Amino acid sequence: MASNQPAYAPARPETEPAREWDEFPAAEPAAPEPRQLPQPLPLPQPLPLPASAPAPLPRQRTLARGSAVLGMAAMAAVGASGVAAAVAAPGVPAGPAPVPVSVPDLLPDALTGPSSGQAARPVADETQASAPGPAGTARLADPGEALRARIVSQATQAREAAARAEREAAERAAALQAARDDAARKVREQAAAAKAAAEAKVRDEAEAAARAEADRVTRLAASYIKPVASYTLTAGYGEADLWGNSHVGQDFDAPTGTPVHAVHGGTVTSAGWAGAYGYRVVVALQDGTELWYCHLSTMVVNSGPVTTGDTIGRVGATGNVPAPHLHLEVRPGGGDAVDPVAWLAGHDVEV
Repeated sequence: MASNQPAYAPARPETEPAREWDEFPAAEPAAPEPRQLPQPLPLPQPLPLPASAPAPLPRQRTLARGSAVLGMAAMAAVGASGVAAAVAAPGVPAGPAPVPVSVPDLLPDALTGPSSGQAARPVADETQASAPGPAGTARLADPGEALRARIVSQATQAREAAARAEREAAERAAALQAARDDAARKVREQAAAAKAAAEAKVRDEAEAAARAEADRVTRLAASYIKPVASYTLTAGYGEADLWGNSHVGQDFDAPTGTPVHAVHGGTVTSAGWAGAYGYRVVVALQDGTELWYCHLSTMVVNSGPVTTGDTIGRVGATGNVPAPHLHLEVRPGGGDAVDPVAWLAGHDVEV
């Protein structure tokens, strides 16, 4: 409970006439008058709550409420001290010292209790703000809870910012990797395309060369050529030879080892020693005509098909011959020999 003790200050009686200072007796000091205390300030009454308001929460001892009461008590004490100092006259004893005033940190229950039959209304801290609660009710905000909520919110925002930055970094890394993969894929595709083009070019060239060779072989197979590239005609068809016999072929003088070519494509039916003909190679053409290549020093082909222009042997002097030369006989159907020069001319070959 607050205690308000009366404070006394000497006062001059109003009926006593004024005196000079030197008229006052030295041994009899004036009796002090009792000091008047200032009236205490009225305390504010709590506002009534609506009839439908929820039950009040228990009162809380807060720093703001105690500070307000303490401030009011301090103001009262300062006012009383000022009044006492004002009424004290110079040279007059001030009387007994003021009694200390103690003020509780909470208001009496009578000041905060129910008013007009209504429920008591809780006093809230000035630092607390009411926030809407569930079902439209109000609750008192706790500063610690508000601080915790703010810290949690800041931490949540920091985590979200970090997660967002990590996602963005991952997305940038993925985009960069995708760009690198795309570039590498394009390089691989270009390299594969270039390789395929080169292979196709080589294949086309090879096919073209093969076709050209096939065409050449076909044309060559269908054509006729001279048996020896460089030669001199000596004994001809129908002339008498050294032994007085009729010569049934055509001689082509050439140095030993000169290549002998197939006049036309055909098949080798015989190759070997043939007595007076020396080493001989017989080629049968498709129409049955036989071509005899005689007096060879070497036989290159012994069997199998040959094409026009193939080397079948080399010029020699084997058999009954005075000098190296090629003796060529043409026997249609494998029968009697005919003039080789006339037969070659019939196939557009001039010797």
